[in-house]
Amino acid sequence: MTHPTNRRRLRHRIPIKLRHNWKLVALCTAFLAACWGVFGSGTIRPYVTTAQTASADTVTTNLTGTKDLFDTTVAHEVELTFTDAAYQDMLTEYYSSGEKKYVEADLTIDGTRIPSVGVRLKGNSTLMGLTWKGKSRSSGRGGFRDGRPPEGFEPAEGFQPPEGFQPPGGERPPGNGQPRTNGRPGGGMFGAQFKAEEPEKLPWLISFDEFVEGRRYQGHAQLAVRPAAMGSTTMLSEALGISVVGAAGEPTQRSTYSSFNVNGRSSTPRLLVEYLDEGYAKDLGDGVLYKSLATGSFTYKGEDQTEYVNDFKQINKIGGKDLQPVIDLVKWVDEASDAEFTAGLANRLEVESFARYLALQNLMVNFDDMAGPGKNYYLWYDSGSKKFTVITWDLNLAFNGDATAGVHDSISMGFGRGRPRQNGQPPQGGRPPQGGQPRGGMTMGHPLKEKFLKNATFKRVYEEQYRNLYNKLLTDGSAAKLLDNLVSSYKLNNGADTAAIETEAKTLRTFLQTRTESLGSDKAINGT
Repeated sequence: MTHPTNRRRLRHRIPIKLRHNWKLVALCTAFLAACWGVFGSGTIRPYVTTAQTASADTVTTNLTGTKDLFDTTVAHEVELTFTDAAYQDMLTEYYSSGEKKYVEADLTIDGTRIPSVGVRLKGNSTLMGLTWKGKSRSSGRGGFRDGRPPEGFEPAEGFQPPEGFQPPGGERPPGNGQPRTNGRPGGGMFGAQFKAEEPEKLPWLISFDEFVEGRRYQGHAQLAVRPAAMGSTTMLSEALGISVVGAAGEPTQRSTYSSFNVNGRSSTPRLLVEYLDEGYAKDLGDGVLYKSLATGSFTYKGEDQTEYVNDFKQINKIGGKDLQPVIDLVKWVDEASDAEFTAGLANRLEVESFARYLALQNLMVNFDDMAGPGKNYYLWYDSGSKKFTVITWDLNLAFNGDATAGVHDSISMGFGRGRPRQNGQPPQGGRPPQGGQPRGGMTMGHPLKEKFLKNATFKRVYEEQYRNLYNKLLTDGSAAKLLDNLVSSYKLNNGADTAAIETEAKTLRTFLQTRTESLGSDKAINGT
């Protein structure tokens, strides 16, 4: 949501983007003329032209819209239209190669019509439950068919699905002898099952300049439309996570609820989330933004930058900067002795910010952080200070784990504090292996996080930041107030499911209360 403490100074962005579809730039004028012929003389809201010539680093048009996109005190409406042929072509490409191809579509936001935007599917594990004509893309590819584990599948020893996980049809989830009975819908890897025949429910990435170079909407080049996941129909956990990170004073994304429909199909409100693109990086200042990739690792592989293409993606200043700052950090973390790590980390990383990042992930019980299977984080490299900041990304799995997890407990898939739950009972004592990786399980853990928390000096910084966040967000009820505001924002929009939002809000209020009471007895918090 909108966080005053995290509003970046620049509201009109000038992102840099290299296009695979650069040839389409020459056709923009003809295409827009054709669009006018198709759409007739309907009202087009005025836009601002911020520059006269199109280039990779120039904004040519910035649509002002009728409402601030991330104003959470008003209702929003987003309508998306594309042809069946284009949609079928996109799905064919995705199912055959895995490529998320852009579809040319027409978009209306709060009455402002925007022809020829690009839209594509978004997500990795989120799309594991996607079916088309009754078939999943993962069928026959070693994945889960329609979100179900293959016959004979044996999970890693000690594996426990996140709270709320329930496979389709109520089958027994891996690692537990009993099916879930909480009534949440199942499907997909993390409780999300999507049908291509219901495009209004899919996760989308909207690109305002994919087919019209230099175009922005209120300074934004891209916008994410988040899906329902983990049995949630309101995305309330993710919205709360984004709000909490912002309230903590850390870099976050703005978000808002909006009604959303595709090709006239009705839908309940969806969560629109600011995307970490070139414009976002420009708002952060002079530096380079890097995205950690789910396919990669934080491992030194030598000085050949091509060895890191599956580890990190450079977001801005492409051609002007490169991956060398990240490679230098990875190498140093890998090779530094304990004494060198203590003495030199503050020269390379914003230490207090990183401690807050780690504390927030634990406080929100988010197992899919930088150390999780999705490796969900960005790195911001400040050109002036020569230091990195870790930025939170993708919080759809926040507030879904064990609310009694302690300050120093590993928050990982299937673990709250220590041993996994057994038949729904809280874990008792012990801890999972360092880095939160279940024995024999999927790759989890992160060298920087592990080395930081293992270090006595930085452990104290982490505890101090955790105490501050505990007092700032939980004991004074700030997180609960943020939750109430989100519920009110959701209800403003057409199609709002009042019963669903109240049910999920009640669950989250209980979670926050339990978290407050549990952490209040933790030695790291109360000093006993």
